[in-house]
Amino acid sequence: MNLFVYHTPEEVPVGEVPDCAIAIDVLRATSTIAAAFEAGAEAIQVFSDIAELMQASEQWPIEKRIRAGERGGARVEGCDLGNSPLDHTPEHTEGRRLFMSTTNGTRCLQRIQQAPIVITSALTTRQATVQFLLQKQPQTVWLVGSGWEGTYSLEDTVCAGAIAHGIIVATGQTFATLAGNDALVAAVALYLHWQDQLLALMEQSTHGQRLLRLDNTVDLAYCAQLDILPIVPIQQEAGVLVPQVIQ
Repeated sequence: MNLFVYHTPEEVPVGEVPDCAIAIDVLRATSTIAAAFEAGAEAIQVFSDIAELMQASEQWPIEKRIRAGERGGARVEGCDLGNSPLDHTPEHTEGRRLFMSTTNGTRCLQRIQQAPIVITSALTTRQATVQFLLQKQPQTVWLVGSGWEGTYSLEDTVCAGAIAHGIIVATGQTFATLAGNDALVAAVALYLHWQDQLLALMEQSTHGQRLLRLDNTVDLAYCAQLDILPIVPIQQEAGVLVPQVIQ
């Protein structure tokens, strides 16, 4: 297995496709996607454009859909929800399809959607992602951070490092055989330095600071949790995710 880390979708090589691509947006899209599946969402359909989300969701009965739109950390007018993992409970989400558009995470997913295997990951689902990769054994894996409007984000890179470190611990591999690029080594180093202080790391990140200015400490605390959900959201068709529970 050869792992590559790309800090933003814009860094992804043009004209190449890996065996498996992993979208990471810890704050908050991929954390929210996993939480929605834990709450019983039947599928999640992602859009980079809000108008397309509205048009597609019109084809579904109101009682079977949830519109979730976020820009700049706030809910988009006309949507039921924003982008918080804590919005999703079985009472609200079970059996419904989530139509979702966020500032960064859904854009990342669309950039990598041509790979044969596309999944999403977050700190909350790190170990499930590791187990999925060990079961599937894809030769080439891209760990793609969503960043913030084209720039690097600490929380996505530390999650990529956490996943890679999990593979190292499980297999005994070294960077010599595992690392596809230098960014993978740096991501693992970042994780090892902050692994016991993930919330503190997020509070230092620029996106974490945005949430703090919105008085949103609860989402930060939730997204900083490691290995709490046994779920791997996997692309069933372009732009549509379904849950895979990892035993």
